[in-house]
Amino acid sequence: MQKTIRIGIDAMGGDFAPENEIMGAVIALELFAKSKISKDFDLKIHIFGLKSKILEIAKSNNLSLEKFTIVDAPEIITMKDDPTEIIKTKKNSSLYLGLQSTKNQEIDGFVSGGNTGAMLSLSTVLLGRISGVSRPAIATFLPSAGQFPTLLIDAGATIDSKSRFLFDFAMLGSLYFQEVFSVENPTVGLLNVGEEESKGTDVLKETYQIMKESPLNFVGNVEGRDILRGNTNVVVCDGFVGNVILKFAESFTSLLKSKIKNYADKSILNKIKAAFSVPALKGVTKAFDYQEYGGVPILGVKGISIVGHGKSTPLAYANMIMRATELVHISFLQKIENFITNLSINIQ
Repeated sequence: MQKTIRIGIDAMGGDFAPENEIMGAVIALELFAKSKISKDFDLKIHIFGLKSKILEIAKSNNLSLEKFTIVDAPEIITMKDDPTEIIKTKKNSSLYLGLQSTKNQEIDGFVSGGNTGAMLSLSTVLLGRISGVSRPAIATFLPSAGQFPTLLIDAGATIDSKSRFLFDFAMLGSLYFQEVFSVENPTVGLLNVGEEESKGTDVLKETYQIMKESPLNFVGNVEGRDILRGNTNVVVCDGFVGNVILKFAESFTSLLKSKIKNYADKSILNKIKAAFSVPALKGVTKAFDYQEYGGVPILGVKGISIVGHGKSTPLAYANMIMRATELVHISFLQKIENFITNLSINIQ
């Protein structure tokens, strides 16, 4: 008898909720059926949200929800809600109920395209932190000129970081990269204003020494230009810097499209040139498309918790669900605990 992987989705979190989330869940089942995991596992998706609205969307799109479990969540979280207050005031929201179900082991993982701050806060409070992890972190992939994309961590979970936090991010990022790409002992770099060991703030200098003496495959300081070059597998920074880099990278595709359009509008000849370049440009810009990776995991909490873009498309939601499914399949949480235990060092 096949085992079942149970993934929950927050149907009310995104900008186009709940339609994109529901359509994404449908696509996820199709993707799962074609995956290697489906040989040994079934996938059961739990949809958390306003049941009446979910049924309305399903009817208007002629969708059957027989393969899904719907959990009614009458309260709605908005981007304006204070993450710390949600824990007290909106316990019947899709986000709260989904993470509570994860904690109670009623589902194996949860994904949301809603309020990132709320997702982070509730994941930390409800699921708790893995033993040995001082702060959770958000890990995101950025395209690079190398064989693999570059993993940037932290991308916005912890704004002001101590050296202890940065080392934890390095541990989490190293294992995550290793598991996603099957790369043993990936390289880890510390984002700084220069490569020299003496550069940076006191926190960065202290972090450098900790990483230098740790079992991690630490290559030293790296600069911003190294991220897209792919010189290092994992780049570690605090959440403030990481989030700025992430948002900057997300703007690249729209800028490129705008520049090409402006170029094409200048003459017929330019239009022809631009038309011939479209196939190549689509291939290049695909690497910057957040839909390909779906969402980003909140690493360091005791549960599979993945947060995505508010404007996520159905495909992005489907990929979020698939990412959560893969992490459950490889017992990622257990691997984090073992990895951190083996790398544990005495840091104040």
